Amino acid sequence: MEGKVSRASRKLEASPIQELSQLAQTCGAINLAEGFPDFPAPPHLKAAALSAITADFNQYRHVQGICHLLATQMKGRHGIAVNALSDFVICCGQSEAFAASIFAIVDPGDEVLLFDPAYETYESCILLAGGIPVYVPLSPPDWTFKKDELMKYFTSRTKALVLNSPHNPTGKVFTRDELETISEACKIMECFAITDEVYEYITYDRELHISLASLPGMQERTIITSSLSKTFSVTGWRIGWACAPANIASAIRNIHVKITDSAPAPFQEAALTALQSPPDYYCSLRTEYEARRDYVVQILSVLRFQVRFKPKGSVFIFAELPDHCELSDIEFVKKLIEKAGVAAVPGCGFFHTTPQPQDGEKYQRRYIRFAFCKSGETLSAARQKMEQCVNEDGQLSF
Repeated sequence: MEGKVSRASRKLEASPIQELSQLAQTCGAINLAEGFPDFPAPPHLKAAALSAITADFNQYRHVQGICHLLATQMKGRHGIAVNALSDFVICCGQSEAFAASIFAIVDPGDEVLLFDPAYETYESCILLAGGIPVYVPLSPPDWTFKKDELMKYFTSRTKALVLNSPHNPTGKVFTRDELETISEACKIMECFAITDEVYEYITYDRELHISLASLPGMQERTIITSSLSKTFSVTGWRIGWACAPANIASAIRNIHVKITDSAPAPFQEAALTALQSPPDYYCSLRTEYEARRDYVVQILSVLRFQVRFKPKGSVFIFAELPDHCELSDIEFVKKLIEKAGVAAVPGCGFFHTTPQPQDGEKYQRRYIRFAFCKSGETLSAARQKMEQCVNEDGQLSF
């Protein structure tokens, strides 16, 4: 029956990342690959979830209070005035919010622009909708795009542009100047923007996250997606949302209801508590993650990785392999798992464009993504394991 599966499903293939994840599990490797914390969620959230379960919030549910709290936050942080009753859709995580947003606006043959490297789920959603991903390369080491060339990627078929900031996998936070360039292009070409803002509260070095929707003329054409997952260390609770103009939100809502109906009821109730966390919570979040970032940057630097770009946001470091290393990213990660017992992600899974001649042909095979959203004990254990593989010259001996 293999030939009976749909054409849409055949567009999606298992990535090297998935295969290496299986190897990591088999070897019992320390997981610095996946972007989920291995430390406890905040106690006040767990208490709220337990209370909701005890109170029998067990059925399909839409907690409107979440929308009101989000509307207040958007007004306070970004100056964006939204209607809590019509402009939000509560979904099963940001992933569903993004997928439903794509299905709501993309028709077969429509083109969708993405900045490359890019989180792989975006392309999958676009392909399932029959759309065509078009990649705009970000150039290392600072992961910038050429502003004077951005317009050439737009065509009459461009339906939307996807913006993930803070960015996975690089940790880039797009600047106001870059956002203004993007917004002008979207307005000229009359296209949508879909933002992934799951790392909106996780920025470093006094860097501030700016929502694209806050720029003049962008709210009417922007779909914001985000979630509780990263900010509150609850990636398995699956509480996310899309925020868009009412007519677009209605289309997203119709798709969401037909696919999943509602997000988990007790965790929606707990979201009310999460979204009322005091300012000190967010300050501590940034401070603690910044310390983890600096610790892992130090580890990688000692091991001769080239950390040319220190992440300004997110929970990832996108490090270049040591100069002496002749292995590809996939080969290196496989050795890292087998020899050191530490798992990371080969960067090639995030790249989709052909390098420019001046950038060299192999740089897309030279990056490794490390997640630092782990406990101090986990990061220390990973350091010890990797240091055991260092030779007399201070180099990893793979």
